[in-house]
Amino acid sequence: MKLSFPNQSRSYDDVRRQVRFLGHVGMESIPFRIDADALIGSIAGETTPVETACLRAFDARRSTIERAAGRVYSDARKSVYILTSKDLQ
Repeated sequence: MKLSFPNQSRSYDDVRRQVRFLGHVGMESIPFRIDADALIGSIAGETTPVETACLRAFDARRSTIERAAGRVYSDARKSVYILTSKDLQ
C-alpha cells in the first residue's frame, strides 16, 4: 500500500524543536517529525515565536514535506521517521 497523508493535523514539540505529523499506510499510522531548522533555519532576531514560525513554514511547504516523507519512508519498521533539511532538497 502507498503512504498517504489524509490527516492534515500537525503539532510542535518544543522540547525536540520538531513538528510532528502522521502518514498512513492503510489503517496504520506512521509517525514523522521534521526539525525546526529544516523549516525555518536560523531565527536569530525573529520576533515570531518558534512554534508559530515552524507551523506556518510547515503549512506553506506541506506538499514538499510529504514528498520528502515518502522518500524516507520504507517498509522497515521505525518508531519514527525524522526529516532534516537534507531530506527537503
